[in-house]
Amino acid sequence: MKQPDGMMDLLPEQLAALEAVQRKTLEIMRAWTYRQVLTPGLEYRDCIEPGTDQDDKLYKFFDRDGNILALRPEFTTPIARMAASCCREEAMPLRFCYAGPVYRNTPEHQREFFQAGAELVGAESHMADAEVLALAVEVMKALEVRGFHLSLGHNGILSGFLREFDLRGETRQALEDGIARKDIVKLEELIRTLALPPAAAKLLTVLPALTGGEEVLDALDEWSWILPVRRAAEALRTIYRYLAEFGVQRDVTLDLGILQGFSYYTGAVFEGYLPRVGAPVLDGGRYDGLYGDFGFPRPATGFALHLGLIVEQLPEVDIAGADFLVYGQSPLKVIKRCRELRRAGKKVEMALSFLPDDKAKELAASRGIGLLERV
Repeated sequence: MKQPDGMMDLLPEQLAALEAVQRKTLEIMRAWTYRQVLTPGLEYRDCIEPGTDQDDKLYKFFDRDGNILALRPEFTTPIARMAASCCREEAMPLRFCYAGPVYRNTPEHQREFFQAGAELVGAESHMADAEVLALAVEVMKALEVRGFHLSLGHNGILSGFLREFDLRGETRQALEDGIARKDIVKLEELIRTLALPPAAAKLLTVLPALTGGEEVLDALDEWSWILPVRRAAEALRTIYRYLAEFGVQRDVTLDLGILQGFSYYTGAVFEGYLPRVGAPVLDGGRYDGLYGDFGFPRPATGFALHLGLIVEQLPEVDIAGADFLVYGQSPLKVIKRCRELRRAGKKVEMALSFLPDDKAKELAASRGIGLLERV
């Protein structure tokens, strides 16, 4: 009998590695005054994904009353629901962190993911964006993951452009897909079918290639006549300069072709990558409209780390064995001695039946136990 498709069994060493990464991540976040929360694994479907475009990615169930429930596919929306229900009277901003599994019913092999992340609620300043970016970098540094780099973009550039020129539906989707994939050939073919001013068409073709430092934003001056583009460039410039004060600017590259998958992102967005890993190990951004869906309009920004992808890049974790193996012919004496050693702070494995000395030595060696005690 095997586990359901896409779900995972974690053996002791694997779980120890996951817990070590999770513990270190939450330690850093708490040091930045992010308070840990936990939402239910099950939420009402309409709460966690009001739109129908993502509905097929949910694991859905009916409760006894006929309500449709779903396993959470991410934490950001459930935390928004929680804050709207329980935190209305708290002073802003709110800083939350979390860790736990999420579930996505997708064609990919893996459908259960372990995440840790942070949400900063009630602050619309660019300093708030810079804080979560800097926190993300500091977490990755603390995990000692080699080769990590973070790419920063802004959803407002493309979304504002699309609104400015009234590009919707399948055309919008095709443009977003071409830019996200950096598929210049596809973009050029599509743009030729659109009635766009030549300067505007040029922006769409160069956007995926605009990566680097602050000079990337200087290049956008050519399109400053498009108001959303100018505003997004100004926001990114401010955030990027704040990152220098946080001491993490060298770890961040501007990439104006970044587009996030969840529809609620509205401003600065970012992704983190590791060498030889084909998907982002970290993603996040600003999502100022989500809390309004719960009757609690607040600006917000945050990020999530994909812990499983990170754990795969780290050395294996050795699980320390017991300090003592206690064995003997008298069960009462064995139990008593084990209790004494445990009260003294020792880790003790208790033989559950009598073992000859040679068998006890073999068992201790196989478990990595250095001390034996016969009573």
